[in-house]
Amino acid sequence: MASSNFGFLQSLLLLLLLLLIPRVFSYDCTHNKGLSLSSNEADPPWLSPNKEFAFGFQKLPNEENHFLLAIWFNNIPETTIVWFARADPVPQGSTLKQTDEGKLELSDPQGKILWERAGGAKSMCASMDDSGNFMLLDGDKNPIWQTFTEPTDTILPSQTLNMGENLTARYSRESYGDGRFQLHLQPDGNLVLYTVTMPTGDGSRRAYWATGTMTGNSQLVFNENGYIYVTDGNLWVYNLTKNTAGSNQDFYHMARIDYDGVFRQYRCEKSKTCGLKWSVVKRFPEDICSAILTEVGRGACGYNSICVEVNEEPECLCPENYSYLNESAKNLGCRPNFELPSCRLNGWESNLDLVEFNEYPSTNWPLDDYDLQIGSGVDLFTCKQLCLNDCFCTVAIHNGNSCWKKKYPLSNGRRDPNGNGTALVKVPKVNVTQLYLESLRQNNKDQSTTVLIVSVLLGSSVFINIVMTLGICIAIYFWYNNRLLSISSVSSVASTNIRSYTYKELEKATGGFKQILGKGAFGTVYKGVLASYPKKFVAIKKLEKFEQEGEKEFKTEVSVIGQTHHKNLVRLVGFCDEGEHRLLVYEYMTNDQEEALMDWVYACYCKKTLDKLVENDEDARNDMKKLERLVMVAIWCIQEDASLRPSMKKVTQMLEGVVDVSVPPRPSIYCSTT
Repeated sequence: MASSNFGFLQSLLLLLLLLLIPRVFSYDCTHNKGLSLSSNEADPPWLSPNKEFAFGFQKLPNEENHFLLAIWFNNIPETTIVWFARADPVPQGSTLKQTDEGKLELSDPQGKILWERAGGAKSMCASMDDSGNFMLLDGDKNPIWQTFTEPTDTILPSQTLNMGENLTARYSRESYGDGRFQLHLQPDGNLVLYTVTMPTGDGSRRAYWATGTMTGNSQLVFNENGYIYVTDGNLWVYNLTKNTAGSNQDFYHMARIDYDGVFRQYRCEKSKTCGLKWSVVKRFPEDICSAILTEVGRGACGYNSICVEVNEEPECLCPENYSYLNESAKNLGCRPNFELPSCRLNGWESNLDLVEFNEYPSTNWPLDDYDLQIGSGVDLFTCKQLCLNDCFCTVAIHNGNSCWKKKYPLSNGRRDPNGNGTALVKVPKVNVTQLYLESLRQNNKDQSTTVLIVSVLLGSSVFINIVMTLGICIAIYFWYNNRLLSISSVSSVASTNIRSYTYKELEKATGGFKQILGKGAFGTVYKGVLASYPKKFVAIKKLEKFEQEGEKEFKTEVSVIGQTHHKNLVRLVGFCDEGEHRLLVYEYMTNDQEEALMDWVYACYCKKTLDKLVENDEDARNDMKKLERLVMVAIWCIQEDASLRPSMKKVTQMLEGVVDVSVPPRPSIYCSTT
């Protein structure tokens, strides 16, 4: 009996040793030094000797004439990329070549280098191996550089992941930029999944899944028999794959951290050519909707969303009256299609006739509570009333005799089939924009933040003043409002003391539109003198490319800009809405004035003394991070080079905090250091 047990232990030890013994590669040169490969469709990819893998340019499905330098499975109908160069998609005509110095260079049709890897002078040839590994080899056929040591989101059989290395999920199913999730083998040996901050790529280090293998000297191994395990080098093994996934001779294998944050092991049967879809062998975690639950962060599906498990995959849903921030990347979150609650006296959330609740069973945002009411009388109707009477309440969760109130932004939202609670999401019944406009007229003094941004935008040059003031006013207005209702007629702006001019009056004021101050994307700005302002110059913007459907937007601009008054803000004094002519009349600001203002603002930003901009605004001084973000956005928007200015969509996203604001370059108006 003892001899039998000893024989069993020997066999088990031998099996473990076989699992841990790495494959001994015999590398062969498949392409000699001086190799070259083009993204032109006539140039075929390089195949591995077994023809199972291809290396070359893969055309992106939704980007015409743009390609990725990639490795993919060659015999599978469904294009499956297992490695790609972390560079922006390249245009048709781009080339990859190995230089005389041994470098691997990817360049566009104009010769600009977009991506490169140093092989060194010893680099003699390249090899596309049967394992799916592309390598640069030296004269002794040893790898100098290889894709296996620079993984993207996928690992293949015979590939390992060492401590400190990671796999990064792509941005979305069809976008290969860096996404929100990483698989990381920590220096302590623990294999973890965590979310990362875009675009910096810094991990939150709050793992939502981990192996607990903190033994040191660990390695993640994917062997040719389809097993994935963590080993510490001393025969200690933590198996991620409990059962065999089939041999490498019978199945194609891969493991990938997908854009939804789940690490999945896949396989395809070779004899059936895999059909159109890979099958999942194992996934980590099993339920990501419940796994990601952190006090800091947006959860699996982003803010204001609901994560639901459908067919073992997370699906991100938006509540009614909400929409996706990005339709192609739904796990980034949702935004409300209405003005956020402001707790103003006339806000929609304070008007009982304008509010309704949408009910979602077994749904919760578990970490956004700020108030709790418990009692035998707290039924569903009472819970609605409690939220209705609280302007801060965005959602109420009713469960038995309890009512939990929640506020924006809603994070870690999920639907739990076993949950008993009902989510009551408060939304406006009707479009409340007109009510907000009335409130805005009564609370104009509360617009300090808006005035600050627009004021900062009035630098650089006169035509930038006008163009950017219009654009940013609209962007900020959309920020608070989501979308303005159309203004029925120009007469609605009469209360703003803005005068209506005829086209002939403005033509005469500019001397036939002769003296051009500047040109923008939507019109030309002229210097002039009005008969009603004989001692003052004005700047008259003549809108071009004006579409009929822009009529409402034009009237909205006149109404909104006419209500904004500030000592550092050029004032809109008139307009022309006659036939096909659309013109705006502004006060004229000299270069000396605008340079002084912008010089002061930029100096305050550089010296971290932004509090000087808001000395009498206690609310702004209490949120200096927000103030800094707003000033940074403003500096981006006044760049002389139009190509550097962000789009209106990007501006609203930066103001809302959806995307990070990078450090703005110095505006070209400055010719000396301040």
